[in-house]
Amino acid sequence: GRGFAFRRKQKIERQYRRLLKKRRQVHSQQDDQFTDTYPEHLKHLYLAEEEKLKKRRRAPDDSVSSEEKLNKAAERRHCTVLPRDGDEKKRKIFGFFPEEIGTQEKFKNKTSNQKAKEEYEKIKAERARKKEEAEKRKQQREEAQRLYKKKKMEAYKILSKKTKKGQPNLNLQVEFLLQKIQQNT
Repeated sequence: GRGFAFRRKQKIERQYRRLLKKRRQVHSQQDDQFTDTYPEHLKHLYLAEEEKLKKRRRAPDDSVSSEEKLNKAAERRHCTVLPRDGDEKKRKIFGFFPEEIGTQEKFKNKTSNQKAKEEYEKIKAERARKKEEAEKRKQQREEAQRLYKKKKMEAYKILSKKTKKGQPNLNLQVEFLLQKIQQNT
């Protein structure tokens, strides 16, 4: 049954969970949580992660006013392209945001997560290749053993034959030796 010991255990577990929750709240309030507790050679990764998290916290501003939208449209850069002959009637005007240029550079640089995934895929492919090779070797070995056993059984059957009186059949043995000599030459 569930006696006093079980209830005491549950009470202790609840107290422990509360303590963990309080510790998590204290850690989340600290701004420099990524700098103090990590080894020196990995600190730059955690600092970069902290910057990303700060940007994400600031990003969810969906309540953008129409004035801000107009300001963004005003920030749009225009570029006029004239043809080589200099005819102004054929000129083209392109509009682009300066941020669009920056986003192309972001896709060129891979994140640590992407690098890790690629590394994992390489390792996975290498393991699959090695496993396949091992399977092929195993099948070849089994096939060779099977052929060897078959050959041995045939030789045993020929050499173990007896005459009606129970004596070994020397004619078959001599024929077997003759076949063996012919195969070797």
